[in-house]
Amino acid sequence: MRAHYKSEGLAENDLAEGPFEQFALWFAAAVAGELHEPNAMVVSTADAAGRPSSRSVLLKGYDTRGFVFYTNYGSRKAREIAENPHVSLLFPWYPLARQIVVTGRASRVDPEETAVYFRSRPHGSQIGAWASEQSTVVASRAELDAAYDRMAARHPLGEPVPVPPHWGGFRVVPDMVEFWQGRANRLHDRLRYVRDGEGEAWRVERLCP
Repeated sequence: MRAHYKSEGLAENDLAEGPFEQFALWFAAAVAGELHEPNAMVVSTADAAGRPSSRSVLLKGYDTRGFVFYTNYGSRKAREIAENPHVSLLFPWYPLARQIVVTGRASRVDPEETAVYFRSRPHGSQIGAWASEQSTVVASRAELDAAYDRMAARHPLGEPVPVPPHWGGFRVVPDMVEFWQGRANRLHDRLRYVRDGEGEAWRVERLCP
């Protein structure tokens, strides 16, 4: 069970000036390649004792400020971020033999930004954000469906749904972004941008595969 990579590779001269520009190039290639949910990423967090956990979520925005995703603030990942803001993001684009790893610190986005995104969600997803107490134990699927039905009756289709106070976004501000390109003979290209100090300057390093 081993794939043989035949990509052209990734050289330092091929990189964009900064990690966000390079991410945009690779993300566009993933979209053009018709990958299933190219904005899917694995978010890894750790609690105060250092015990890790991972889950897949969807990237909902990125710019030079960082990478944004949304969740219930009572979820396990949100609770762990409150204890330990250091997180890792992984974009696993297997059909392209590429992956991107981001490490940095997560913090909540402004409520106004959350509200703008929440209003763009389908009505059912808005209701679901109210109905689900994410990461808590529920007795049955029927109980979860009943909670959804109650909220749907309270906020019928066509009427505005308020933003839940327990729901919102996190922005991950990176201090390192690694671009991994599969190569033949397991001599993969691994180039990473590392933030220099607290400013906007980045240096590029090559890692052995």
